[in-house]
Amino acid sequence: MTPCATAPTFEHHGAARLGIGEPEPRLSWTVAEAPAGYRQHAAELEVTVTSPDGGTTVSTHRADDSDQVLVPWPARPLRSRESAAVRVRLFDGTAWGPWSEAGQAEVGLLDPADWSAAMVGPAEPGVSGRAPGRLRVEFQVPAAVRRARLYVTAHGLAQVEINGERVGDEELTPGWTSYHHRLRYATFDATAHVRPGANAIGVWLADGWWRGRLGFGEAVPDIYGDRLAALVQLEVVTEDGRLVTIASDGTWSAGPGPVLAAGLYDGETFDARLHDESWSRPGFAAEGWGPVEILPRRGELVAPSGPAVRCTEELAPTTITDKGDGRWLLDFGQNHSGRLRLRADGPAGRRIRVRHAEVLEGGELCLAPLRTAEVTDVLVLPGAPVEWEPRFTIHGYRYAEITGWVGDLRPEHVVSRVLHTDMRRLGWFRSSEPLVDRLHENVVWSLRSNFVDLPTDCPQRDERLGWTGDLQVFAPTAAFLYDVTGMLASWLQDLAAEQAELDWVPPYVPYFDLEPFTSLPKDPMALWGDVAVLTPDALHRSTADEGLLRTQFRSAVRWMEHVERGAGPGRICHDTEQLGDWLDPAAPPENPFESATDRYLVATAYFEHSARRLAAIAATLGEDGAAHRWSSVADDVLKAYAAEYVLPDGRLTSDSQTAYALTTVFGLWPDDAARARGTARLAELVRDAEGRIATGFAGTPVVCDALTIGGHLDEAYRLLQHTECPSWLYTVLMGGTTTWERWDSLMPDGTVNSPTMTSFNHYALGAVADWLHRVVAGLAPAEPGYRTIDFSPRPGGTFTSAGATHVTPYGEASIDWRLSDGSMHVSLRVPVGCTATVNLPGDGRREVGHGVHQLVVPYAGSPVN
Repeated sequence: MTPCATAPTFEHHGAARLGIGEPEPRLSWTVAEAPAGYRQHAAELEVTVTSPDGGTTVSTHRADDSDQVLVPWPARPLRSRESAAVRVRLFDGTAWGPWSEAGQAEVGLLDPADWSAAMVGPAEPGVSGRAPGRLRVEFQVPAAVRRARLYVTAHGLAQVEINGERVGDEELTPGWTSYHHRLRYATFDATAHVRPGANAIGVWLADGWWRGRLGFGEAVPDIYGDRLAALVQLEVVTEDGRLVTIASDGTWSAGPGPVLAAGLYDGETFDARLHDESWSRPGFAAEGWGPVEILPRRGELVAPSGPAVRCTEELAPTTITDKGDGRWLLDFGQNHSGRLRLRADGPAGRRIRVRHAEVLEGGELCLAPLRTAEVTDVLVLPGAPVEWEPRFTIHGYRYAEITGWVGDLRPEHVVSRVLHTDMRRLGWFRSSEPLVDRLHENVVWSLRSNFVDLPTDCPQRDERLGWTGDLQVFAPTAAFLYDVTGMLASWLQDLAAEQAELDWVPPYVPYFDLEPFTSLPKDPMALWGDVAVLTPDALHRSTADEGLLRTQFRSAVRWMEHVERGAGPGRICHDTEQLGDWLDPAAPPENPFESATDRYLVATAYFEHSARRLAAIAATLGEDGAAHRWSSVADDVLKAYAAEYVLPDGRLTSDSQTAYALTTVFGLWPDDAARARGTARLAELVRDAEGRIATGFAGTPVVCDALTIGGHLDEAYRLLQHTECPSWLYTVLMGGTTTWERWDSLMPDGTVNSPTMTSFNHYALGAVADWLHRVVAGLAPAEPGYRTIDFSPRPGGTFTSAGATHVTPYGEASIDWRLSDGSMHVSLRVPVGCTATVNLPGDGRREVGHGVHQLVVPYAGSPVN
């Protein structure tokens, strides 16, 4: 029997399919189960398009191929506000299968002419001063409501209420984009909130990234402007077919609210005595409210390509300690990004203060790593029971200190709300080694903590910027663990926009002037700028999304042209500003770029690697001229690299773990014999260091792979499982629940190292998880999108079992292996639509189709005791 497909999905939107921005969204589907030998020969798609007034059109379309991932849109382009329901049925060469359930999506506002709303804010900034303020309007609906859609964005942050109820569950709307280029809007289903007769809209405003402090050192306010405003458009279709549009304009009013201050770094102050819950209901007596002013809007309005920030989990405190002096110390057991929700009571005017920190020092909050960030929330009690959570801030913390509490603080009074971009989990790892499993869990939590609308370096201090280098080295790990493509596609578009304006890939995106980068030459900074090539490449490898490659292709080429100019005819990246192997553990704490590896070696290695990958991207896109050009450049750099950095005795000019690792993984050795000598030297360096890691941002993602390539698996596992500082497991044994910025952020005696530049929640050094997935567990894509899967586990160290699961574009793939009685027992799952190559130690290669496979092969190795 021909199988049934799942409901089709649209682009990379997952379940968030309201207000998409693609008029011709690509479609994907999976098949849960199918008979052995099944292959899709054709697919028929039924597309039902519904207009806002309820009119529908139905069309069917046949595709005579086996494609089921990002299949081109088959019908006419969708128009603004239209929804589409798509079903698919499959043909196996003999018979058609049943129709799938329908996948559904609705288009947002595609044309600038669709917008009648204006950006409005308080007419006089003095109405609320630096306090955020609020906006409101009342309106009438003449009949019962069929549907209502709310479109909203802001200069700053906005949260909307209709008739006293919050609309949607998004946080920090509209997020952070390169506002002067792109301003994202959100779409909400407001049908349940609007009623016949009198209605009201209320909009909370806050600084967010628009005018809040950004950066580090002397963090800068008002980067994009000093006026807060919102653009709101509510479109209501009544049951009798009438359209009622309520758009922000000069008739709205502005006034004060109970949020006295709200900053992403410093926290929120909320005076509950000033909060009248009827403010967003019709009939509210808006005393002290005044007019609004229409303000010029910046940036092109764009729909989201990925999910919004939401609360994804709640954590109860694991311990609550009464410090005896009016202070309560709470431990939530997990470092994370979020904020507290309190259930409090006490006399009116009583101030409850909440401070946050990642670690304790001497039993107290360690605040020095936060630098100038206050990370303090204040609730002023109204004199009655109140439940409160800040609206417009976010913190990175494991511990919180509460002062001003009345009575005993009990677990039911407080919960920590975990906030980050609401990505779908795709990947898991498991093994016989609890410390390594905890390391992997730390990597997951650091990703969650830092993927907050964009990929940041840290969630806690006065920084939280979209550093390009951190993301570049971590992207393969991120793409395995979560569906990050939609979110990162948006960020990459910001990168391309900033790059086009600056003629430079900046070290963080969105970019704004910040010392020392304002004063530095705009040189091509290797590893950081290579994000323009290597991150689209990594996402394509996971998803097979050639559209993303096409969108970012010009950005990638511009980056490589910049590198080429900087290197000059010698093809060596001398005399350019470089950060090199950032945070090599041997570097002085105050100068983390002074690593053991020549920064120009790192830059030239990346020059060759990115040129080679750009040539491959160009070939994928059919850009044959560009493919030839960049392949030729890569060949030139390869020769120059060998002449400059490979010594006659086979060693490198930088005799370091990072140098040998980059040269090996990027394929820069002049021949196989040189590679064998080089990887042997790398293994020797690891042994000489007694298994301690000696790499920074450049070397850490590749050092275990380099040892694996050279046949030195024992040394790779020795690095992984070493427990003394510096090592991955040292951070675990020191109580870390996320990955750290420095290998020694916390010293063995419990003191914090270099507190003015130490984060306990940085994902970059967690890039080793990619090696855990591909080599320890043995699950990797053999071709883009996992159409062919590579199962090549390589047991080692003290491991007796390991496994991984990844939800590929075709469905769930998994591997589990265990060693027992001289045999390796392997269980594999291959999703329908894929094939797999299995390469087990000592067993050669074999091909398998979809389904579950159980294999047992002799295994001569044994775990190291």
